[in-house]
Amino acid sequence: MSSINEVLAQLISDVDGAMVALLGDSDSGMLLASAGTGLDVEIAAAGTTETMRAKLNTMRALKLDAELEDILVTLSTQYHIIRPLTANNSVFIYLAVDRAKSNLAMARLAVKSAEGKISL
Repeated sequence: MSSINEVLAQLISDVDGAMVALLGDSDSGMLLASAGTGLDVEIAAAGTTETMRAKLNTMRALKLDAELEDILVTLSTQYHIIRPLTANNSVFIYLAVDRAKSNLAMARLAVKSAEGKISL
């Protein structure tokens, strides 16, 4: 099995327009690993932690019987994909891509594939 840093680096190289990939923990707000450049990964991890907490709390409050696959944030110039790990939904993969250079469907598939390579 590859290390988390290797998985994130591979994600950056596999996805056209990828800028930053990271693994974060929404329980602690900590950045666990990262790859790429173009965004402050500490700020991205902290902000995404709040997004994850809010969505998971809302799902619990609504008593939704569903798994959260991913969260997509669409900006005018970027896509941000947030995917909680199936094995531990407080840990998430975050990928930011340049919208003009990336295929959103392929980026989502790549993040899903990367999740399968991470073992905590």
